[in-house]
Amino acid sequence: MLQGCVALAEGAIAAGCRYYFGYPITPQNDIPEYLSGRLPQVGGVFIQAESEIASINMLLGASAAGARAMTSSSGPGISLMQEGLSYMAGSELPGLVVNITRIGPGLGGIASSQGDYWQATRGGGHGDYRLIVLAPNSVQEMYDLTIKAFYLSDKYRNPAMILADAILGQMKEPVRLKKPPVEIPHKPWALTGASGRKAQIIKSLYLGDGEMEEHNWHLYEKYEQLQRRDTLVEIDVDDNADILLISFGSCSRMVQSAVGMARSRGLKVGFVRPITLFPFPHDTIRELSREVGRVLTVEMNTGQMWDDVRLSLHPGCRASLLARPGGGIPSPAQILSKMEKLLKAGDKVAEGIC
Repeated sequence: MLQGCVALAEGAIAAGCRYYFGYPITPQNDIPEYLSGRLPQVGGVFIQAESEIASINMLLGASAAGARAMTSSSGPGISLMQEGLSYMAGSELPGLVVNITRIGPGLGGIASSQGDYWQATRGGGHGDYRLIVLAPNSVQEMYDLTIKAFYLSDKYRNPAMILADAILGQMKEPVRLKKPPVEIPHKPWALTGASGRKAQIIKSLYLGDGEMEEHNWHLYEKYEQLQRRDTLVEIDVDDNADILLISFGSCSRMVQSAVGMARSRGLKVGFVRPITLFPFPHDTIRELSREVGRVLTVEMNTGQMWDDVRLSLHPGCRASLLARPGGGIPSPAQILSKMEKLLKAGDKVAEGIC
């Protein structure tokens, strides 16, 4: 039995992470607290930085030297890291950032929320770049997807983010601590000293004519490859489903309970859970919505993922949203009620918030 934040920290160690830099903020404080004692046990380094800005730049430096490293924070702290994340993406540096989200905007509060979806999936900082974003929905996935995030980050030389929340960070569940072989690739680009090799530079500044445009298209193609090869999604769809529910993270657990309740009443229901929020499973949703007349997206925000869902839908499929922002949590009963109303009303209900 492990707490979500502890499982994530153990996943980082299993992935070969030996450097952590961070600054306290609720509700993610269990991660640095645990790693401050655990990392030295495996020969690692823990540094409590003076701010989130310092943390992300320490991560940049460790990554440039070839290390597997991470930081963690919550909404306001992640906001402070945006410039550093843009620098890392522009410099093609891997590294893991964990966001155990809290309600916002502003200081908000420490309750669970999914209000950082746009910040995570749209880059957040300046310029044309994206983060690799993975969204667990269990304590087991807090462990497993942390390992996966380090792997994808190194594979694409791009920062990755685990987007979770206070529910997943604080809850306890059984976890199988699988010990996969540590897959840290050779990093010939790393700054490890120029003895015996030509000096090299890691940078995001390109001042030559057309250089920056060329670099941006190079990054774009990398994100396109990520979309084609490493999109992760969970699918559970009845034959001839009448409605398709889409949700991510902790909220998807309530949706899965509602799906079970609906099926016990004889309703034909489909369920899709994006695991990678970027890359988003556009093709999967488009194909499934071809045969389904109605989609209900359920989120703990005002409908941020709903934008991506609507962009993905097959023409003619109607989209509805059940949204609970600011710490609101939709219950399985509430989700089931919305499903039943939508199916009963049929085409009388237009696309929109319900």
